[in-house]
Amino acid sequence: MNDNSPVFLILGASGGIGSVLAHRLVRGGARVVPAGRASDRLSALGADLAAEPIELDARDTAAVEAAARNALERHGRLDGIANCVGSLLLKPAHLTTDAEWSETLALNLGSAFGTVRAAAKTMKSGGSVVLVSSAAARLGLAMHEAIAAAKAGVIGLTLSSAATYAAQGLRFNAVAPGLVRSPLTAKITASETAAAASTALHALGRLGEPDDVAAMIAWLLDPAQSWIT
Repeated sequence: MNDNSPVFLILGASGGIGSVLAHRLVRGGARVVPAGRASDRLSALGADLAAEPIELDARDTAAVEAAARNALERHGRLDGIANCVGSLLLKPAHLTTDAEWSETLALNLGSAFGTVRAAAKTMKSGGSVVLVSSAAARLGLAMHEAIAAAKAGVIGLTLSSAATYAAQGLRFNAVAPGLVRSPLTAKITASETAAAASTALHALGRLGEPDDVAAMIAWLLDPAQSWIT
């Protein structure tokens, strides 16, 4: 690894997908700046990667911008940002409280918007930004109203950002996975009935694993995909 190695900021790095992505990128020769809220898991990840983590709340757009500037100043370059921040609320609209609705929007759509803004202000030489949406944004799944709305917003944000910042050399893409086995979805996947019902919705006959999603994010971050936005 040297000064010419690409540098990637990962938001939500201590989560199931984020941590796997961080390890995958480092194995590929990249330098990673892991950022997230879970200080214990984040510290452990930083130690594993020999990387200095940044503790932040991704709902705070100023903190996200500061993290992007920090990564750039620390390494002299910033080639990409992956936002792996998210939540999962399975409730019908009439049982969803205002607080749950606001939290779902802030974590999923608000943090994505902050990521776009940070990239536009920091990555003046271009690069790649990958956001995480959800298959629920387009499929119409029961009891997914809040999370589906937030994740659909991520898709709209991605499309518009790709058009706005193309001239700056910034690429914007989103992945929209189905159910992935991770700490976030443990309550669902731990139930044989719920897991079987979800598996039946997947054409390949299995639930996703964190590396399935991390592999796609890493591929989209790669400068080799310079014509994909």
